[in-house]
Amino acid sequence: MNDVMILNEAVRLVEEGLSVTLPVDGRSMLPFIIGGRESVILTKPDGIVCGDVVLAWIAGSRFVLHRVIAIDGDKVTLMGDGNLQGVERCTFADVKAKATHAISSRGRRYLYTPWRVKASRLWLRLRPIRRYLLKIYKIMIHI
Repeated sequence: MNDVMILNEAVRLVEEGLSVTLPVDGRSMLPFIIGGRESVILTKPDGIVCGDVVLAWIAGSRFVLHRVIAIDGDKVTLMGDGNLQGVERCTFADVKAKATHAISSRGRRYLYTPWRVKASRLWLRLRPIRRYLLKIYKIMIHI
């Protein structure tokens, strides 16, 4: 099975009302989710709002796990926390799941505690200096 087949099966299970735990790959969600070290729990994407981390099908070609940074009608704009620039756009129908928890060797943590919500909002505002903050972060956690 390739990644798209696995993700399609995960989406099917989420649509049936099940939670799915999926490993995360890549660095696009640093520092909040560490690819290669953590997994996320995916659930139905009911009531998506800005700040939510979602699994979305982008441009009919690939899945991304990124944060919702804007909603305009049926249009959703996404950006990875670890991305320095560039956004993806999709519709609500393309949002296939919402990540509720991240799981690591240190346990499971809810992604939407008041502290994490405030931290992710601040992180979005820090886009102009993210490059430097991410470099320091990567050195500190040895990525």
